[in-house]
Amino acid sequence: MVSWSYPLIMGAAISAGLLVSRFTRRPLPLTEAQRLGIGIGAFIGAMLGAKLPFAVSDWNELVSGRAWFADGKTILSGLAGGYLGVVVAKWALGIRTRTGDSFAVPVAASIAVGRLGCFVAGCCYGTPTSLPWGVVFPAHGPLPRHPTQLYESAFHALAALALYQLERRGVFRGNLFKLYIIAYAAFRLATEFIRDEPRMWLDLTGYQWSALALVALFGGLWWHDATSSVQAPSTSTAAAGSALEMQPAPAKAGADRQR
Repeated sequence: MVSWSYPLIMGAAISAGLLVSRFTRRPLPLTEAQRLGIGIGAFIGAMLGAKLPFAVSDWNELVSGRAWFADGKTILSGLAGGYLGVVVAKWALGIRTRTGDSFAVPVAASIAVGRLGCFVAGCCYGTPTSLPWGVVFPAHGPLPRHPTQLYESAFHALAALALYQLERRGVFRGNLFKLYIIAYAAFRLATEFIRDEPRMWLDLTGYQWSALALVALFGGLWWHDATSSVQAPSTSTAAAGSALEMQPAPAKAGADRQR
């Protein structure tokens, strides 16, 4: 008998992301066509990123195209792929407006719901545990295991709430999606120790190595953005100062600063 629980929950996850996006949507100087282009870029990038690690592991399946329709995808690579897809779409459309903050909360909310589908399907489970909330997944033996799917669902739900509050307060403006990826990569680095995954170099899983790479990559991007934003105001301030020296002082001064 075919179980419709997983696809239904995945549909609910997509719907949750769209609803949250409408609720938290902030005005951006973009046309509807530009928004659509960015959305398509994000979707294609996320799908390719999520499937690529599994596709390249089996060359025959990759060449035949079956790998792209088989089970198996990873959120870590999906988030990175979605980010890259948006970058490519914005480059193609000539968009310079920062858009990452508008994706952070909806994506986190969507994944929070989607991980419930993993729990129902019995995939992405953890190692055996004696803790009282351990769950038995019948297809994988009689021992209670860490419900790591629920741990992740809770993480993404809390991340969505935290990111929403940060966005409202204007904290880390322009870097919320980077913050989200770094936080999730750190979380995944820790929880992989209680995931039933093959170990590689230094007794770390492939996901842990991916998480370390993403922390380094997006931490570097954040640092680049931070240093760029510090230098830009300094240049404009110096130019403004030179201009003021060449003009008489105004009789009345008033300023409204909004950042």
